Amino acid sequence: MTPDPITYSVVTFGCRVNQADSLAIARDLRARGAIDRPAHQADVVVVNTCSVTAAADQGARQTIRRLVRDNPRVQVVVTGCYATRCSDEVATLPNVVRVVVNDDKDDLVERVAPRLGLAGDPLVTTAARYGSGDGPCGDLSPGVAGRTALTLRVQTGCEQRCSYCIIPRTRGAGRSQPLSTVVRHLERAVAAGYREIAIAGVHLGSYGRDLGDGSCLTTLVRTLAEWDADVLFRISSLEPMDCTPEIVELVATSPRLAPHFHLPLQHGSDEVLRTMRRPYTANAYERLVARIRARVPDASIGSDLIVGFPGESDDHFAETEALLRRLPLTHLHVFPYSDRPGTEAASMPGKVEGVTIRERGRVLRSIGQEMAARFRRSQHGTVRRALTVDDGWSAVTDNYLKVKLPQRHERNEWVDARID
Repeated sequence: MTPDPITYSVVTFGCRVNQADSLAIARDLRARGAIDRPAHQADVVVVNTCSVTAAADQGARQTIRRLVRDNPRVQVVVTGCYATRCSDEVATLPNVVRVVVNDDKDDLVERVAPRLGLAGDPLVTTAARYGSGDGPCGDLSPGVAGRTALTLRVQTGCEQRCSYCIIPRTRGAGRSQPLSTVVRHLERAVAAGYREIAIAGVHLGSYGRDLGDGSCLTTLVRTLAEWDADVLFRISSLEPMDCTPEIVELVATSPRLAPHFHLPLQHGSDEVLRTMRRPYTANAYERLVARIRARVPDASIGSDLIVGFPGESDDHFAETEALLRRLPLTHLHVFPYSDRPGTEAASMPGKVEGVTIRERGRVLRSIGQEMAARFRRSQHGTVRRALTVDDGWSAVTDNYLKVKLPQRHERNEWVDARID
């Protein structure tokens, strides 16, 4: 009698890099015969964690406990940055059968297969995936994992050493996929039917530096700009110092590159930026955004901000607020500062009170809402190319606006959307 196949779900926290990793894990599970199910019905749930803030750690713990309440027999596998930073702590959470650190994440399914009762021989082996096999998407065609666009991780690790960030410790040194490997993965993704692909990395701007073959981010972006197929590439988060005039020009002139930038600012005070060990000034950031807006007038330009960094005074915060009110950004992600044990900032004096952090965060989120509304108003009457998502009643434009459609389309279909 043939046993029932193992069912699985993957729960993801954090950035596009984690999303790409989760898609790869789901692909590997399916390759071993597992079947996707909602988390409350699955035999196995993989929780891919983030640890950028204390709230991210707490969210992972709460999610695991809720999963087990809803599904008492579930086997939980935990990976990602929180699992790497606090593996012993994570291992004590209910129903956790394995903790897989980031260095082992690419082989997660192979490592846990015997414990979970997965098929012994994957339909797509590790060697095949990264050699001459099915590439980064395997049998995960658009829509299968709930996502229409594919996120492809081309780089991991970071050596930037910002004073508040634990990621260099949890992800390690920068490591890039060779350009030939990236191209091969992209060719297979396009052949599988993907029409939009996001290019992601932990420190994407450092792409190629470790390869020793002359590759760099500009080389990669130029390859995407010249791609000979009807596909849109969306460049994930770029540090301001890595967004060069050459990259801006490529986005401005190539229909293959989405007019979409995400440039973490983190703070508007040069003094705080220096303490954060961010290698640019507020003025340099403002000039960069102005250059992008001049060359790509309809571009979406998002940013990240940290409020309540140690030593942040009222004057420092006022500098940030004033800068944001001048910047033609389109959306903000605002993060309250929280100590990450092992970082330089964790031992800094001048901790900001929680009530002050919350109020400053409220102010910046309000500015972000004004930015988003202003950008939408600026697009009224324009026609943007958009990719249909979800149930076909909505689409995401090339410049990152999600819009409702007057009639239903097939998912993963290009449409021309008039913004009203």
